[in-house]
Amino acid sequence: MTDKRMTVDEAVAEVTDGMTIGIGGWGSRRKPMAFVRALVRKGVKDLTVVSYGGPDVGILCATRQLKKAVYGFVSLDSIPLEPHFRKARQNGTIEAVELDEGMFLLGLRAAAQRLPFLPTRAGLGSDLLRINPHLKTVKSPYDDAEELVAVPALNVDVAFVHMNRADSLGNGQSLGRDPYFDNLFCMAAKKAFMSCEKIVPTVELVGGGPLQSLLINRMMVSGVIETPGGAHFTECPPDYARDEAFQREYAKTAKDDDAWEAFRAKYLEVTEADYQNAVAS
Repeated sequence: MTDKRMTVDEAVAEVTDGMTIGIGGWGSRRKPMAFVRALVRKGVKDLTVVSYGGPDVGILCATRQLKKAVYGFVSLDSIPLEPHFRKARQNGTIEAVELDEGMFLLGLRAAAQRLPFLPTRAGLGSDLLRINPHLKTVKSPYDDAEELVAVPALNVDVAFVHMNRADSLGNGQSLGRDPYFDNLFCMAAKKAFMSCEKIVPTVELVGGGPLQSLLINRMMVSGVIETPGGAHFTECPPDYARDEAFQREYAKTAKDDDAWEAFRAKYLEVTEADYQNAVAS
């Protein structure tokens, strides 16, 4: 079995201009932020991001690397609407595809199962179909002949997720209360990469929590990176809580271009090690 350990920058090297990337986590919770910071350093542009969005979407909006966002929401949780995303939407600098959270999940499932779409009643009778004219309806082939929304597969080129623990083979473990849908992001992608707080022997994964916490298996990912603090400033329980003070500092930069440039220079245009040193000081 293959040792899949690599660096964050080696993983992000797989991303090129114009790609569609999937980013795991949920809002400002267990986001693979080390990968996001590496995307900023790489300067890749014209990206489409598929995400239950948080600061991953906001930062890529602020750096003008994001062309299109496909999302169920974009929130910092304790700050309901991600401010850099709000600014981009108000200024019309990104293309937005807004989906019901359940429709978004079905899109991931369709991609993971290599289906073109999955049907749902969600969206019928709502403005979702009006603001998303690309969404189509289908008629049930059975006697009921019911009209349903056909949610297209959310296929992605490269996916990034963050776990609490992983082994060198690419098996990953979530120790928090909610596993979110990181496994579906991985399966929806042509290639997926996983960062983690700590790489441990496989036997420790099996003995370190319930089996259902083993969310990622080695067949889903092409690389694994040990990155302590890799989800900062989002939460990664039980390893650490959200850094609310840092998040507030980040959010304020959406109202001040000079503050944003200073934030970017200090925290984003630096190596991951320098970032972790800066937030620890």
